[in-house]
Amino acid sequence: MRQYINWKTYLICAALGIVVASLYYTDQLAKKLASEESKKMEQVVAAIKATLSTNAQQGQDLSFLNKFIGDNKTIPFIMTDERGTIISDNNIDTAHVKNVKELLLTKLADFKSSHPAIVINYGSGSNYIYYGDSYLLTQLRYFPYVQITIIFLFLIVVLIALSAAHRSLQNQVWVGLSKETAHQLGTPLSSIEAWLELLKEHDVNQDAVTEMHKDLDRLKLVADRFSKVGSAPKLAEEDLVQRLRLMVDYMQKRAPNKVIISLLTNEDEVMVNISGSLFDWVIENLIKNALDSMKGQGNIDIRINNTPQQVTVDVTDNGKGIPKHQLKKIFNPGFTTKKRGWGLGLSLSRRIVEKYHTGSLFVKSSEVGKGTTFRIILRR
Repeated sequence: MRQYINWKTYLICAALGIVVASLYYTDQLAKKLASEESKKMEQVVAAIKATLSTNAQQGQDLSFLNKFIGDNKTIPFIMTDERGTIISDNNIDTAHVKNVKELLLTKLADFKSSHPAIVINYGSGSNYIYYGDSYLLTQLRYFPYVQITIIFLFLIVVLIALSAAHRSLQNQVWVGLSKETAHQLGTPLSSIEAWLELLKEHDVNQDAVTEMHKDLDRLKLVADRFSKVGSAPKLAEEDLVQRLRLMVDYMQKRAPNKVIISLLTNEDEVMVNISGSLFDWVIENLIKNALDSMKGQGNIDIRINNTPQQVTVDVTDNGKGIPKHQLKKIFNPGFTTKKRGWGLGLSLSRRIVEKYHTGSLFVKSSEVGKGTTFRIILRR
């Protein structure tokens, strides 16, 4: 279980903890404020009742009560008679409303659903007061949603920033590793080339020397590829069919005898803008992966499909396939199911296609026991 928990999990848990604590605290504040407003309304109602009492009508000083009622500038309320007719309203903004009656009826319905009526019984009849939440309490009730939005936006920004920093660090590591590999290969390659020139001057099997030269040239090409990682390659218009045909011929000679590598296309020429040496690297990696997934026999088909918008290259094998739980991981640097290898082939291949050729590389389909198809998309 521990392997599935990383810094993102802890960050999300911390954010959820903050949200829960904030919601709880805000809810408690809202409840306290609602309680205070309820008490205040009871006091306002008591003052109104006093002004309507018989004693008040006999000339008692009502200035204090009227001032108390007038000081309520936050809690909106509406007074109705026993028949439900609106008698008065307070703290409801009707200045810029054309149909005041309709507004008051709407507010009255809202108030009835929010709080129970407070009854004023003055002997000969009764009035009813319905009140709503103050502007402050309304804002406080919506505040948690604002908090959640802000926290999650902040969390998204942090995750994006950290992921970008992580990718940047990864890129620096791979670029440094690639250039160091190219540098380390330089010395032994020069030495091998000198030994081959020496062998040419002696009575040795020249066919073997020729094949060794081909492999030496191939090693030089590999070193050149590594040296170009991290640098923007120059793209040139090339015939994709011819390029792939040469790669198929090269890999067929080095594949097991019972493996057949085929190039399938309906066109003799497909012109695309690519970096030839880097694109060869991608195809070579896909073919090698296909060979590794086969038990020394089977077919590898490379199919080209050309349209005005894009060119697709499908590399299909009938090997062991890829389990579903591994499909999302196979392009991650360092991921491999082999006993040896660094797990960089597919990662670098995707980087070459997506970053340098503005294309796509993905698993089109895979079924355990039946095989896998990788698809490359080159957009025009």
